[in-house]
Amino acid sequence: MSDNDGAAYSSAAYNSTIGIQAEVVHDSTVNIINPDATPQEKYRVGLRLLEDGVPSRAREMITDAIGHGYDSSEVRFHWVLAMLSARTHHDLSAEEIERLRYASKLVRAYPDDEWKEALRITFDLLAVLSATGAESSSVLKQLQDLPLRQHDAILRHLDLILTGALKDDLWAETLNLATAERFGNDRGKRVWAYFAPTPSGARAVPPRPSTAAPAKAALLVRSFLFVISGSLLAALALIANPAQAILELSAVLGAGLASARYGVRWRGREPSTGPTAGAHVPHPRDPAVAEDGFTKRVRHSFDHYFSVRRPHGFTSDAWLDHTVQIRSSLAAEIADLYRESRIPVERVNWLIRYLAEDARNRHNNDTLFDQYRQEQTPRRTKAMTVAALAVLLVAALAMFGTAVSGAAQPKPLWAFLALLGAAWSGHAAALRWLEVRREEGRLDRETKEYAEQLTARQVAYQRWKSFLDDTRPSEPEMEAWLTCDKTSFVDEALRHHRLTWRDLITHTILVAPGPSYKRGRVRGGPWRYSHYVFRLFLFTQDGIREISSEFNFSDATRRNEQRSNYRFDALTSVQVTENADIGYDLELVLANGPVRKIRVKDADAHQLAPTENAQEISEINLSAAGFTHTFRILEGIAADGKGWIERHGPDSLAPIQISGSS
Repeated sequence: MSDNDGAAYSSAAYNSTIGIQAEVVHDSTVNIINPDATPQEKYRVGLRLLEDGVPSRAREMITDAIGHGYDSSEVRFHWVLAMLSARTHHDLSAEEIERLRYASKLVRAYPDDEWKEALRITFDLLAVLSATGAESSSVLKQLQDLPLRQHDAILRHLDLILTGALKDDLWAETLNLATAERFGNDRGKRVWAYFAPTPSGARAVPPRPSTAAPAKAALLVRSFLFVISGSLLAALALIANPAQAILELSAVLGAGLASARYGVRWRGREPSTGPTAGAHVPHPRDPAVAEDGFTKRVRHSFDHYFSVRRPHGFTSDAWLDHTVQIRSSLAAEIADLYRESRIPVERVNWLIRYLAEDARNRHNNDTLFDQYRQEQTPRRTKAMTVAALAVLLVAALAMFGTAVSGAAQPKPLWAFLALLGAAWSGHAAALRWLEVRREEGRLDRETKEYAEQLTARQVAYQRWKSFLDDTRPSEPEMEAWLTCDKTSFVDEALRHHRLTWRDLITHTILVAPGPSYKRGRVRGGPWRYSHYVFRLFLFTQDGIREISSEFNFSDATRRNEQRSNYRFDALTSVQVTENADIGYDLELVLANGPVRKIRVKDADAHQLAPTENAQEISEINLSAAGFTHTFRILEGIAADGKGWIERHGPDSLAPIQISGSS
């Protein structure tokens, strides 16, 4: 991620000019529910969704579990939290308020335990909140005495619904909790792994198919002709002079075997053509696509990792010069292996990094160029081959001489034809035999190299994938950090404007993707971003105070904060633009200012799994961004001004009392 200048960031803060660098979707079965799941399983999924910051889906799951008979004080407690999480009073429908009131009457029926106590205190908080002038000290003391798990859950999920004096009393505690957890669990060292692309699996160049079949067929024919011709010549020599012919035949056979033995060591391997001989470089493609964008990025990545993973004593430039042919060969191999997968180069950087480290290690072991050079044939082997061929030639001519010596016509003619046939077919058979041996040797060598390379790369892949899995933060961790960031941001805004919660009518915060971000999510979950834009709206008696700032999620640093104040009647219109290929944009129209265009979320349909519903995922992301709540408030103010907020404030909520509670 590269930083832009201040002007670009200023534009992004208010107009949200977004550029996607990378995105990744993690496989997860946590948020995916089987249609045949039991009520217990649905509750567990709902609980996990609530922890992951997806209360809308959590409400559905837990409600479904309760509807099928799975009910307890623990289940009902989390159902209430899911109903109220990321919502304010005016987000609750009349039906939902009635369902909450009905649930409050069930509390006494549950067995006494910590969950029942937490559920009772949650309803007491709502009762205090909705009753004008109610005394809150008693219920706050009871909240403080709850076990940490229930206490923190109530503070977190009732954050928006708690307002006024009650929120003031709880704010210090909420802020202390956020401060303690904001950088917990090695946040700064682990967040990057959430946005790291899923590595593509290990691959290696498979051995080329054998081309020895035609040579083997030709070898059979030529060997048959050689045997016939040689046998005829030997027979004629034995007829003419058996004793001498036996000596000459022994010499021919011995020299032939010796020439075959030494000749295959000399000419029975693939020829060396230079420093990179023996390297299996993919066949060149059409020149028009040989250097496509993917190949260029692969070469650039090789240059980068070779320059930073170099042996001691080498400068970057010196090491790049030293390994130019190796890098070129490896880059061509990796580009050819992965080009058809339509993947970004970031998904194979783990392999490129491994190959750079492997090259460095082999240089340190003085084996860097072993696989790129052919072993030189010893001079003794060449000399023995030449000598054996010379003896074979002399012995064959001597046998021909024996066959024709003292013989009557037409034996000299048959002897000549036999010699000529043996020479031609023997030479042709030898060439085909060497070709077969070369091809079989190549296939054996490449098969062995393929198995070794693939095994080593699979080990490197599993090592990198395990490291990512161990480092990657969980969804609850990501959600907890984001919640802490928002809490800290709200606190700084309140202190800057010297406001308390008693001074606010209500507030809302919109979380949008920042400039040049990376993004990631688990299947069934909301998008999370490496850069955010937080936009906070504080609604007071004097009007609206808007504060926006950009956040680097990795280290929670903030920059380019902007503030503006305007009256309720200055907000004249709120519009939403939806485009399946682009995303959601929120437009604020002020009476005396330009249209404010805010990117709420980017399109995500192309990243959906077959089991995911586009509309459902879109709603999850909008809810996670705070869009639904923010839009409802701004739209109401644009239509009715301050009166809309006053009509939908906490005092408009009918009291929720626990039936028969003491």
